[in-house]
Amino acid sequence: MRDAPGLDDIRQAQRSISGQAVRTPLVRFDAPDAPAEIYLKLENLQPAGAFKTRGATHAIARLPREALRYGVWTASAGNMARAVAQSARQLGVPCAVIVPDTAPQAKLDGIKQLGGRVVPVPFQRWWQTLGDRSYPGIEATFIHPFDDKHVIAGNGTIGLEIIEDLPAVDTVLVPWGGGGLSIGIAAAVSALAPKARVFAVEVETGAPLAASLDAGTPQTVDYRPSFVDGIGSGTVFPNMLALAHRHLAGSIVVTLSQVAESMQLLASRSRVVAEGAGAAALAAALTGQAGAGRIACIVSGGNLDMHKLAVILDGGMP
Repeated sequence: MRDAPGLDDIRQAQRSISGQAVRTPLVRFDAPDAPAEIYLKLENLQPAGAFKTRGATHAIARLPREALRYGVWTASAGNMARAVAQSARQLGVPCAVIVPDTAPQAKLDGIKQLGGRVVPVPFQRWWQTLGDRSYPGIEATFIHPFDDKHVIAGNGTIGLEIIEDLPAVDTVLVPWGGGGLSIGIAAAVSALAPKARVFAVEVETGAPLAASLDAGTPQTVDYRPSFVDGIGSGTVFPNMLALAHRHLAGSIVVTLSQVAESMQLLASRSRVVAEGAGAAALAAALTGQAGAGRIACIVSGGNLDMHKLAVILDGGMP
């Protein structure tokens, strides 16, 4: 099993991404009726609109120059793709992205604006690509969006910042897509604040981690695409499940309606635009399942189709 990065690895990543990724603010959420003291880690303010800037920047910076001969590529629903395309553009190398056919147009447009070549495939073929780490006709260097030690270390820098800003944090809630964000943050938090708990957060339309943690082995669940496109899948990579067992306190599953309500609250109370995945942690905190005390919620991204946001703000479900 590949283990999570250590504290030294994460500190090295922090130096590596300095000047490329933003040190995002941790702000108090205005909710007098909440079951806990809630804080928001605003990763939607990153240059690519999501936390993925951290892991992508660090992973690509660790590549030798010869590995960039044919450029880089990734398989992503949107946010990692934007982050990889942004780094590739800065280096002046090509970028290709395998995207699921469920990816929102706003994210696809962002990839193309950064010069990335978009290759859409059915969702299951996209997920297979993550396991294969290859795709016919692409010779560039693959950047895995979550099962990569350097990507995880870059994500872990969020944990460093949370502990610096809120040393007495009790719980950190992190949206779970493939697991690289949750594991990276947990690795940093456990090293600096061992009493703090880190929970993954999943959505009801695709919550394989909760089922797999209960069973002790990777489980396959029914996955249904929804407006919460940045998280959710049908299964969990075995290595990521092993890391989750070692580093996480568990997984909290929220409903689509709870996520939509949290998106409304973020916009109305905090003036924060969050995509579905970015609002999932707040949704989990508001259910009370994470307990009381000081809770840091990772607002992982803010890239979404504006017409979907308008429907949600109007009280509907896209």
